[in-house]
Amino acid sequence: MKIKLLCFSLAILFANSVSAQKTAKSNKTTAAAYPQTVARPKLVVGMVVDQMRWDYLYRFYSRYGQGGFKRLINEGFSAENTLIPYTPTLTACGHSSVYTGSVPAINGIIGNNWFDPQLGRDVYCVEDKSVNTVGSTSKAGLMSPKNLLVTTVTDELRMATNFRSKVISVSLKDRGAILPGGHTSSGSYWYDGATGNFITSTHYMQQLPTWVNDFNAKKLPNKYFAEDWNTLYPIATYTESTADDKPYERLFKDEKTATFPHLFKQYANKNYSLMTSMPQGNTFTLEFAKAAIPAEKLGQTGNTDFLAVSLSSTDYVGHQFGPNSIELEDTYLRLDKDLEDFFNYLDKTIGKGNYLFFLTADHGVTHVPGFSKENKLPAGGLATKTFQKALDSIILKDYKVKGAIFTLMNNQIIFDTEAIKAANADYSKIKQTAIDYLVKQEGVLNAVDIKNLGNVSLPQDLKMKITNGYNARRSGDVYIILDAGWYPTLNPGTGHAAWNPYDSHIPNVFMGWGVKPGKTNKEYYMTDIAPTVSALLHIQQPSGSIGKVITELMK
Repeated sequence: MKIKLLCFSLAILFANSVSAQKTAKSNKTTAAAYPQTVARPKLVVGMVVDQMRWDYLYRFYSRYGQGGFKRLINEGFSAENTLIPYTPTLTACGHSSVYTGSVPAINGIIGNNWFDPQLGRDVYCVEDKSVNTVGSTSKAGLMSPKNLLVTTVTDELRMATNFRSKVISVSLKDRGAILPGGHTSSGSYWYDGATGNFITSTHYMQQLPTWVNDFNAKKLPNKYFAEDWNTLYPIATYTESTADDKPYERLFKDEKTATFPHLFKQYANKNYSLMTSMPQGNTFTLEFAKAAIPAEKLGQTGNTDFLAVSLSSTDYVGHQFGPNSIELEDTYLRLDKDLEDFFNYLDKTIGKGNYLFFLTADHGVTHVPGFSKENKLPAGGLATKTFQKALDSIILKDYKVKGAIFTLMNNQIIFDTEAIKAANADYSKIKQTAIDYLVKQEGVLNAVDIKNLGNVSLPQDLKMKITNGYNARRSGDVYIILDAGWYPTLNPGTGHAAWNPYDSHIPNVFMGWGVKPGKTNKEYYMTDIAPTVSALLHIQQPSGSIGKVITELMK
């Protein structure tokens, strides 16, 4: 009996020993399988193509090469139905919303400019008179992100790595570099048309790095001016565009007709500002971006770095010639080649699959009213400043208030409430008088008291966009909604700012690290880009973010 009990006890001990060894081995295997660090790409490259409508991805698709837009579309994930969730749709608002995941109501950037009643003047979105220009003696560097009220995804990346990650941003436009770079950028650079150089401000540094000075010393604008602007291919092949030289296209200085070639040789060493208005401005910007990668050791720091690139020449060309011009088509065919070159450079320096890339736009563009009328489409131009003159006259006559309107800006009327109060006039009645006048004007769909928006008969989607664009401190009180196809100018060329799809439907394509190729036609918004990047990087969303993560694109 004792022998049986002893054998039974030994068997239990053996079994427990084997079980313990298996458990220990299992625990060791499981622990070894856990990654030692959070998986992140070496580099994130965010690209905003200024004024790029979504349809440009496909309108010129048959003419694109294999390595630019076609590679992006077919290797990447495209959220095909991405919209801007606010109005007006302007450059500063777009760049801010892409990188903050927020809207003007929260991030404070309600336009490129806005009127500040307390200061009694216009305010530029990135103006900062407390800083100095670095890299030039001009005032083009008196800029910073201080008017941006929330953080960006680039700020959050910096904070997530205790500021070891580098963030570099570049654009020909100051706002296109400053707002994506955020408050804590390692270096934000923009173009000074007075000198032909990239500059910055003392918000970021006290002097330009050696590599930026070396880049500026090349004087590449002179090289591009010497090339003039001829079409990349025989002009007869530009079948996606209207004929050259239309009366509704804006001329370059000293030109008599808006025809190819556009001659730029004469501007070398003289008028560097015209660099922005030729497609080589995109090439120039991407050359600077490429120079930043080895100089700043981006993607080689052991942390995820961020390169924010905004291409502005597409916007200048679009404004001057319109979305149906040969100039616009040629600009995108050239950009396609620039993108292929840029992707090849990233593959070589960072490694294919080691970087996350996304491309979007800050807004679209309205067809040139002259083009629309020529093709029997509803459109027109408005001289909105005449509205102010007429309303001032009506308000003075009916309410005895002189100069009741500060200005019309960003599709809004900004009233001088102090003048109205001093005259003991009824502000609500004055607003209603303005609305009653505006809705009778040709080209105006409606005008609304933003603070009484809930009681206005409008589609809910349009109410949402007006609300998202309204900042209590910086916006006006009456919003003017134009008829589709109308634009507030009588001059040649066109612009943007409307809620309509031509201004608000933008590309949104991710490619590379962590991205599953594909497409979705589910409705997404510009504000979903920053949360998606944050999720991929495992970092906190920006402080004002209201967007959602595009989960379909994740591997």
